[in-house]
Amino acid sequence: MNSKHRKPLPGTKLDWFDAREAIEAIQPGAWDGLPYTSRVHAENLVRRADPEKLDAYLTQLIERRRDLDFPWFPARVVCHDILGQTALVDLAGLRDAIADKGGDPAQVNPVVPTQLIVDHSLAVEAPGFDKEAFAKNRAIEDRRNADRFDFINWTKLAFRNVDVIPPGNGIMHQINLEKMSPVVYVDQADNGRGVAFPDTCVGTDSHTPHVDALGVIAVGVGGLEAENVMLGRASWMRLPDIVGVELSGKPAPGITATDVVLALTEFLRQQKVVGAYLEFRGEGAAALTVGDRATISNMAPEYGATAAMFFIDGNTLDYLRLTGRDEDQIALVETYAKAAGLWADSLANAEYERTLHFDLSTVTRNMAGPSNPHRRLPTSALAERGIAGHLDAARGEEAEGRLPDGAVIIAAITSCTNTSNPRNVVAAGLLARNANAKGLIRKPWVKTSLAPGSKAVQLYLEDADLLPELEQLGFGIVGFACTTCNGMSGALDPKIQQEVVERDLYAVAVLSGNRNFDGRIHPFAKQAFLASPPLVIAYAIAGTVRFDIEKDVLGFDADGNPVTLKDIWPSDEEIDAVIAKHVKPEFFRQVYEPMFKVRVEHTGSGNISPLYDWRPQSTYIRRPPYWEGALAGERALKGMRPLAVLGDNITTDHLSPSNAIQLASAAGEYLAKMGLPEEDFNSYATHRGDHLTAQRATFANPKLVNEMAVVDGEIKQGSLARLEPEGEVMRMWEAIETYMARKQPLIIIAGADYGQGSSRDWAAKGVRLAGVEAIVAEGFERIHRTNLIGMGVLPLEFEAGTTRRTLAIDGTETFDVIGERTPRARLTLVIHRKDGATVEVPVTCRLDTAEEVSIYEAGGVLQRFAQDFLESSKAA
Repeated sequence: MNSKHRKPLPGTKLDWFDAREAIEAIQPGAWDGLPYTSRVHAENLVRRADPEKLDAYLTQLIERRRDLDFPWFPARVVCHDILGQTALVDLAGLRDAIADKGGDPAQVNPVVPTQLIVDHSLAVEAPGFDKEAFAKNRAIEDRRNADRFDFINWTKLAFRNVDVIPPGNGIMHQINLEKMSPVVYVDQADNGRGVAFPDTCVGTDSHTPHVDALGVIAVGVGGLEAENVMLGRASWMRLPDIVGVELSGKPAPGITATDVVLALTEFLRQQKVVGAYLEFRGEGAAALTVGDRATISNMAPEYGATAAMFFIDGNTLDYLRLTGRDEDQIALVETYAKAAGLWADSLANAEYERTLHFDLSTVTRNMAGPSNPHRRLPTSALAERGIAGHLDAARGEEAEGRLPDGAVIIAAITSCTNTSNPRNVVAAGLLARNANAKGLIRKPWVKTSLAPGSKAVQLYLEDADLLPELEQLGFGIVGFACTTCNGMSGALDPKIQQEVVERDLYAVAVLSGNRNFDGRIHPFAKQAFLASPPLVIAYAIAGTVRFDIEKDVLGFDADGNPVTLKDIWPSDEEIDAVIAKHVKPEFFRQVYEPMFKVRVEHTGSGNISPLYDWRPQSTYIRRPPYWEGALAGERALKGMRPLAVLGDNITTDHLSPSNAIQLASAAGEYLAKMGLPEEDFNSYATHRGDHLTAQRATFANPKLVNEMAVVDGEIKQGSLARLEPEGEVMRMWEAIETYMARKQPLIIIAGADYGQGSSRDWAAKGVRLAGVEAIVAEGFERIHRTNLIGMGVLPLEFEAGTTRRTLAIDGTETFDVIGERTPRARLTLVIHRKDGATVEVPVTCRLDTAEEVSIYEAGGVLQRFAQDFLESSKAA
C-alpha cells in the first residue's frame, strides 16, 4: 500500500487515498470530467500501483487513452459453488502439482478474501404445490452432491481466506447485495490505522454486476480469471469504453422493474455496448430504488456490458438501512463517498465518449423470448409474433383432458434478478391474493415454484400474509437457490412428460429469470420466456402462451363474471404500502447475523491435510489434468482440423450446457457405467469438478447447429460433428475421442458474439481438453475470451467483412496460424483447401494485453502460477 496521497478521512479514525489530488497534480481541472468508473480505478491505482508508473496509469484515465495496460486489484472474490468449487478444485490440483515438484502445497492459498456461496446445485424436484418441497429438495441436494460438499467442507479448513455459505441460504448475488458488500471497505491491518476505500469485487458468475447498483464496481469473470485474482495477482486491463446512459421519465403505472430491464436489454444490445462499463444517470436513474437499480445492473451480461453502475446517493443509504446494515457503516459510506467524489452530486459534470438516452415512460408490459433475453416481446404482441393461437382450440383440448399446444409446463418465480427486488416479489404476492379472491387456479400441468434468493423474502411475505396466497396457487417456496434460472428445474410429472413427447407438443417455460437460451431451462420445454414475477403467475393460470394475457379471459369468479389480467393486477400504491409496512431491517438482520457471525479460523494446517484425498470413483470431484499429457505439451497451431463450424450467438450453454443430464447423452452413458442411478445424474453443472464427466458435456446441447454436420445435403441440429478426413457425421463426443486418440490439433470457426452467456469455465476447458488450440470468430464475449486464454486457447478475430461464408469454409480444410503473438497483433490464418489450394487471411490476435500474452504462452493461468511459484521458491 502506497503512502503518497494518503490522509485522514474527516470525521473518522480512518485514512483514505485522495485520487483527486493525484489526478489534479497531472492535469488541473481533469477530475470533474472523470466518470465514476475512472474515479474508482484512479483510487485503486493511487493506493496499490507501482508509484513509478502511477502517473502513466492515471494519464490513461485523464486522456481517455488505451495504449497502456494498468492493474486493478479487486478487494475480494465472490463465487458460487459450481465455478467456485471448480476454481478450488484447480487450486487443490495446483497444490498437488507443487508438491510433486518439491514445493510446499500449504503455501498455495487465496491471498484475496474469497467468499463461496452454495446456490447452484438445488433442483426443483418437489414443486411449489408440495408442502414439503423445501425439505425434500434440500435432502435430494445433499444426497446427490455428497462428494462436492465433502470437498467444499475441506476447503473451509484447508485454505486460508475462504469463507463458505452452506446450501439452503440464498443466491450469491442477492446475498452480496443485501449483506456482503460494505460499499466502502476498511482494511484494518495497516500500521494500526485503518484505510477506507471503495469495495470492488470479481465474481465467478456473469451476473456479479448486481451490486453495481450500490456503486460497487463488481464484474463477472470466469473461474480461471478469478483464480488469478485469488492468488494475489492484479487483473490487468485497458481503459474500458465507459458509456453514459441518461434515463429520463418514470415507469407508467403497473410497469415492473422486469419490464424496464427487458426493454433496456433490447435497447442496449442494439446500441452495441458489449464489453462497456455503463453509468446510469439522470432524473430517471435518481428516482429508481436500489431494488429497481439492481434488477437493471444484474442483467448486464444480457445486454453485453461488463458493468452497469449507479452512483452512490440517498437511495443507496436508504437501501443499506432497509437491509439492516450497521449505522456506523452507513455513515462511513456517506462520508467517504462525498469526500472521494463518488456521491451522485459530485458527478454532474462527468464526461463520456458516448451517451445514450432512454425514456422510462415508454416501457410497456414486456416479456423476452423465445430463446434470447434481449428479444423483447410485448405481451400485447404475442398474436402478431405468431406465438398466440386460437384460444377456443386450446380450451377444446383442455376439455378433453389434454395439454394444449403452447402449454406452459414450468412457471417459476426465480433468480436474484427479480427476487432481490421487493417490489417485484410483493407484486406477485398481491396478484396471487387477488387471483385467489376471484377463484382462479393454476392449470394442473404447470409445474410451479418460488425460489427466492434470500431468506428475508420469506419473512416479509409471511409478515404481509402473502406467502399463503402464493402457496394456494402452487408457488410455495421450493428452495433458496438459483433453481430454474440455472436450468435446475427438476423432472416433470411422468404423465405430462409422456404426453409432451408423444404428441410432440410445443411446450414452454415462463420464468422470472435472466436466461432463456435454447435447451437451458428444461429438455422438454422447447422454448422459454422471461417475465416479471406477477406475469409468471398469470401464465400459470392461463396454462398456455397461445393466449393474449392482456385481453383473454383467465377464468370466472363465483358470480360467473369473466376475469382478465387487469382485474387482478395490483396498483403501485398497494405495492408501496406493503413494502413500507412489511419489508423491515430486522428481517435482514435476523437472516444474516447468524449466517455471518460464525467464522472458522482458517489455519491451513493442524489436522487438515494440505492435499485433498481424491475419491477415485467420484463423478463430481477429480484431480484436474492440467499439468499432464497434451496440456503439458506445445501448441503447434499447425495442421488444425475444424471440430465445428458455427454461426452467430453461440452461447456458453451451447459450448457446455448446465441443465439436467439425459441417459442417452455421452455424459449420461458414462455416469451409468460409473454406477449412478439415472434419477441421481444431476446436472452438467454439478459435475464440473470431474473432468471425465465434464468433458462429455462439450458441445452437448441438443440445439447446437454445427454447419459441418451435413447429412443428405441438410445441416442436422444436435450434438454432432463430422470426422475428417473421413467425412463421417457422428456424435460430438465420439469425434472428440477419435481426435484425442489421434492427437489431432483442432480449431473452431465461428460467427459473431461467440461465447455469450454465463461465465462458464468448462466452455473453455472442454474444448482445450478436446485438443482445440485456436478459435477464429467474428467477435467474442469478454468473459469467454479471457477463459479461453486462461486455458491456453488462442482467440483470433476475423477482420470486418471476412466471415466463414466469404471464405467458403466447409470443414474439409486444415489451418495454420502464423505470426508473432503480441497484444492485438495482425496474424495470418493459412487455410489449406482439400483440393490443395492455399488461402492466407489476416486475423487479429485477441490477446489484448501483455499479461494475456504471458498467460497464453505459459499454457494458461494455472501453469503460469505454478511456474512463478516454483521459481520464487527456488529464489527464496
